[in-house]
Amino acid sequence: MAETTLTEGTLTEGALTGATVGEVMAELGELEDPKARVVNERHGDDHGVNLSKLRALAKRLKTQQELACRLWETADTAARLLAILICRPKAFERDELDAMLREARTPKVHDWLVNYVVKKSAHSEGLRVSWSADPDPVVASAGWALTTERVAKKPEGLDLAGLLDVIEAEMKDAPDRLQWAMNHCLAQIGIEHPGHRARALDIGERLEVLKDYPTPPNCTSPFAPIWITEMVRRQHG
Repeated sequence: MAETTLTEGTLTEGALTGATVGEVMAELGELEDPKARVVNERHGDDHGVNLSKLRALAKRLKTQQELACRLWETADTAARLLAILICRPKAFERDELDAMLREARTPKVHDWLVNYVVKKSAHSEGLRVSWSADPDPVVASAGWALTTERVAKKPEGLDLAGLLDVIEAEMKDAPDRLQWAMNHCLAQIGIEHPGHRARALDIGERLEVLKDYPTPPNCTSPFAPIWITEMVRRQHG
């Protein structure tokens, strides 16, 4: 195990396989940037660590499951993001992932946990089903994110028409995070499955969810009809 020392409050640049939670938290404190915090807080994320620097620290730490669990327990947002990057996704039991998801209340921690950990877990399908029906809209949004992944990569066994039924009935009045996740699923169905494309476009047009969402130049609008049409156009070049 490599030795780890502190130099003026910062971890050395070598391999950090022996780093303690205290040393890592000190490093994260050094990386805190008030300007980054202002930007992040606009998106609901309460930390001020530049994500490129966070990823660089994770690369130096490498995979350390025990350290990841201890960092998660701090409840600090930057520490939890780092924990997600250095954990071993397949090491978590289903109940652990469920508990972590329910604790992950900031958008970035929630998104990274779903995309970097849960999607790689053997428990992802069971969690997808249970989360999608959860009364907590933030938890349900994670279920819909996993469903969107299946729509794109493993649609066999999914009831796509049934998913469109639910989206048509519930997306318009869903809370923001859940609405965004349902809208993504709607767009993915329209993009990937020509037999359901006309209905997906129709649902999007009628519900008008995210129709007026401010979209930067050179970015595709999240409004499903525009999103579907543009991605299909790109596929067929």
